[in-house]
Amino acid sequence: MRRSFLPARAMATYSIKLMNDHRKNLSYKQKLFFYFVIIFAVFTIGILLFEQSREHEFKTGALTEKLDVYAGMVNTVFMRSGNYSAIDSLSGVFPPDIRLTLINSTGRVLYDNVLTDTLELENHAGRPEIRYARRNGTGVFIRTSSSTNQAYLYYAKRFNNYYVRVALPYNIQVKDFLRPGNGFIYFILCLFVLMLFVINYVAGRFGRSIRQLRDFALAVEKGENIPVIHFPHDELGEIGARITDDYQSMKESRRNIALEREKLLQHVHSSGEGICFFTSGRGVEFYNSLFIQYLNTIIDGENINPSGLLNHPAFEKVKAFLDMPAAGQQYFETTMNCQGKHFIVRVNRFDDSGFEVTINDVTQLEKTRLLKQEMTGNIAHELRTPVTGIRGYLETVLEQPLDADKQWYFIKKAYGQTLVLSELIRDMGLITKMEGAPQLFTVEPVSIAELIDDVCAGLEPALQEKQITVNNKITGDVVVRGNRQLLYSIFRNLTENVIGYAGAGVSVIINRYSEDKEFYYFSYADTGVGIPGEHLPRLFERFYRVSEGRSRDTGGSGLGLSIVKNAVLFHKGAITAKNRAGGGLELLFTLPK
Repeated sequence: MRRSFLPARAMATYSIKLMNDHRKNLSYKQKLFFYFVIIFAVFTIGILLFEQSREHEFKTGALTEKLDVYAGMVNTVFMRSGNYSAIDSLSGVFPPDIRLTLINSTGRVLYDNVLTDTLELENHAGRPEIRYARRNGTGVFIRTSSSTNQAYLYYAKRFNNYYVRVALPYNIQVKDFLRPGNGFIYFILCLFVLMLFVINYVAGRFGRSIRQLRDFALAVEKGENIPVIHFPHDELGEIGARITDDYQSMKESRRNIALEREKLLQHVHSSGEGICFFTSGRGVEFYNSLFIQYLNTIIDGENINPSGLLNHPAFEKVKAFLDMPAAGQQYFETTMNCQGKHFIVRVNRFDDSGFEVTINDVTQLEKTRLLKQEMTGNIAHELRTPVTGIRGYLETVLEQPLDADKQWYFIKKAYGQTLVLSELIRDMGLITKMEGAPQLFTVEPVSIAELIDDVCAGLEPALQEKQITVNNKITGDVVVRGNRQLLYSIFRNLTENVIGYAGAGVSVIINRYSEDKEFYYFSYADTGVGIPGEHLPRLFERFYRVSEGRSRDTGGSGLGLSIVKNAVLFHKGAITAKNRAGGGLELLFTLPK
């Protein structure tokens, strides 16, 4: 049953609001006062809630005892007569608004003094008071009747193979009877107000000593004259006297701390470094979490203590450098390769014979270097093929005595190689522009259906030659906000990939299979030969070829699918490739609305 404790809640709300309004710029006395107030308020509220709960339970128990007597009387009359109508004789004994119900063990209503047609009533086995009575012998619950739409306080009691239920209308009189009295609340509130004065007095005594200590600390910090302080004869007074005596020692300690802080800040500001400071005796002064992370990777352990790293074989060169005379070299650097990662370890010596060890993870830089190196090699390799072809054909024309038809044949072959070279340079320039200057691509609404029609029109001769059918299922309402050139390159390169590698007589199915608030989900599938599964993870790599010989025969720059992936990524989408169950390759990608 829902109860409202307005005075208790008001007290708690007032305390919380007071703390929120004054939590800034509070003196120690005020903070101590509010802390005590909150503790006492919580204790007081607990007492109020407990007392009101007990009083409510007591009144509810008294009321249910009365209803239990009524239930017993109903059972006695029914057992003696064995007739439901005999219960009506109790109407003169019970209050006029009492509702009596007899329910069998299966939940069917056998008798109800308010409703005569009990056959129309639904099964009562699931009523809360009946469930409680079935489990405990008796059950009490307050709810609104589904048959009369009136709120009742139900009391059910189990007798042999049936239940007697007595319902008292839950009206204003019953609510007033069950509501706890306010006398105890007023008493507690008065006691609470009295305790506020006591708490204020106690907080004042503590706050006065703390305030004097604060004034002393502020005067020392600002370099002002230290005020004359009369501490009380207690523990706080002893602390204050010790602080005054140790003031000069504190100034010297501050100077030493400032020197140590300067050493620490030399490299703390460097981002992405694991750093550890050592004393002249090679004890650990300070280290950050990144240092431990890198150290665990290098030494291949867990929870490694930095003080033991100099004894590990991986840091043998570092130890040899530190064993050198201090007047020698002050800086040392070495590289380490562990767990597939590359690290640079640096050592700096300080003037006080202390030193620092820093560890930098340069794995990504090393990967970038290798990638650039591989990229340069791939570009040189790809350029060499058409350039060699052009040179060979032209040398044949210049050096060999050929008739006009032969000369025209070799010149035409050389021209074809220049087209391959131009295509390669174009594709390389497009990828470089996407990666280096994406801001140069304008964004506008683009109709995908029209775009695909343009792609098919441009590649129509090649599609007809290979007898490839394009089934475009994308409707005209699919509009992507992106760069038309890059979107065109996506579908053109995918179609050229089908023409070059899928085989003759295949079908292409382009579909928008789903969408959400931000993206369209596209599928580009063909019914061709597909590719071996081991090549799928590397399909979008630059210059990667599934079959070197076949790729050379079909031409192409080797950058088509790499351009597709970069164009999709430019539009904040994602792309993946898989082999279709019925054969062929399917690419799934997303583009923004």
